[in-house]
Amino acid sequence: MRRSREERDDLEKSCSVAKDSSIGLLRLIAVLIIFVVGVIIGLASSSHIDRYFTLQAGQYYTNYALAPTPTSVDRKCTIVQNCEKVDCLSMDSFLSPKNLTHSLSDEELFWRASMVPKEDEYPYKRVPKVAFMFLTRGPLPMLPLWERFFLGHEKLFSIYVHALPGYDLNVSSTSPFYKRQIPSKKVEWGTISLADAERRLLANALLDFSNERFVLLSESCIPVYNFPTVYKYLIESVHSFVEAYDDPSRYGRGRYSRRMQPHIKLADWRKGSQWFELNRTLAVVVVSDTKYYTIFRKYCLPACYPDEHYIPTYLHMFYGSLNANRTVTWVDWSMGGPHPATYGKANITERLYSVFKE
Repeated sequence: MRRSREERDDLEKSCSVAKDSSIGLLRLIAVLIIFVVGVIIGLASSSHIDRYFTLQAGQYYTNYALAPTPTSVDRKCTIVQNCEKVDCLSMDSFLSPKNLTHSLSDEELFWRASMVPKEDEYPYKRVPKVAFMFLTRGPLPMLPLWERFFLGHEKLFSIYVHALPGYDLNVSSTSPFYKRQIPSKKVEWGTISLADAERRLLANALLDFSNERFVLLSESCIPVYNFPTVYKYLIESVHSFVEAYDDPSRYGRGRYSRRMQPHIKLADWRKGSQWFELNRTLAVVVVSDTKYYTIFRKYCLPACYPDEHYIPTYLHMFYGSLNANRTVTWVDWSMGGPHPATYGKANITERLYSVFKE
C-alpha cells in the first residue's frame, strides 16, 4: 500500500516535470517566432527606405543634370544683354554713365552725386570736361548754333537737358543733344521747384567724374565765343562764377524772411543771377547741402524767388573766397520788369555782339 502511494507520487512528479518542459518549449518557440517576424519586418522596412532615398536621390541628380551651371560665357552674355537696359557694375559705367535714364528719387540722386573719392589721384587718365546744363520748358530754338559750337570737341564736354515731364527733345542721332535729357519734374517760375531743377541737373552731371565745370543755361542762351576759348577760360579758372550782391531794395533784402534766423541772417542775404558756373568742388557742396536748402524750402516763398538767392547766399556765407562774384552770362535788364529783354532777328547786329562780349 505504501509502495503504491510512492509510485503514484513519482508519477505525478514526472507528469508535472513533463508539463513544465512543454510550457517552456512553447514559450521558446513563441519568442523565436516573434524574433523572426521582427527581423522580416525590419528587412522589409529597410528595403523600402533604401528604395525611397535612392529614388529621391535619382530625381535630385536628374533635375540637377537638367539645369547645368551657367558658364562664364553665359553669364557674360546675360550681363551684356542687361547693359542695354540698366547700367552695369563696370568702371566705365561708374565713371561716366552713358544712359541718363534712371529711377532714382531726388534724395537718392543727391546722395549718390555727393560721393567724393578720398584719393587725389585718378586710376585712369582724366580729361576734364565742361558740363553744359540746359534748363528749358521744351524746344531749344538755338539748337543749330549750339551744335555748331560743340562740333569737333566731343571729348571735352557733356550736355544735360531738363525739360518739362513728357517732353521729348526731337533731334537726330548725330546731334550732341541726342538722348541727353535727364529725368525731370514739373517746374514753376518763382518757386523752389526751379532750384530743385538746378540741383537735379548738377547731380546728374556730377555722376560723370570727368565733368569739372558746370554751366547752367536756358533755351534762350547763345555762345558768343568759340568752344576752345570758353573751355580754356573755365578749366583754367581758380574761381567759380556766381553773381552775389547785397540789394537793399525790396527786390533784395525785402525778400528776406526773419524766420530764417539764426541760421541765415539779413547780413548774409545775397541776390544774383540764376545762371551760374561752378567748379566740381562747389557743385558737390550745393548738391549735398540739406540744412540751408531746407530753410529756403520752408521760408523762401513767392515772391522770394529761391533761384536768385539760395546759391548766392549759401556761397557767400561759406565759400566766398572761391567765387568770382560775377556770372559768365550776360542778360539785358534795361527794359525793366521781371523778365530780361528778348532779341529778335532784326536786333542781331555786329554791334550787339560787341555789347555781349563787353
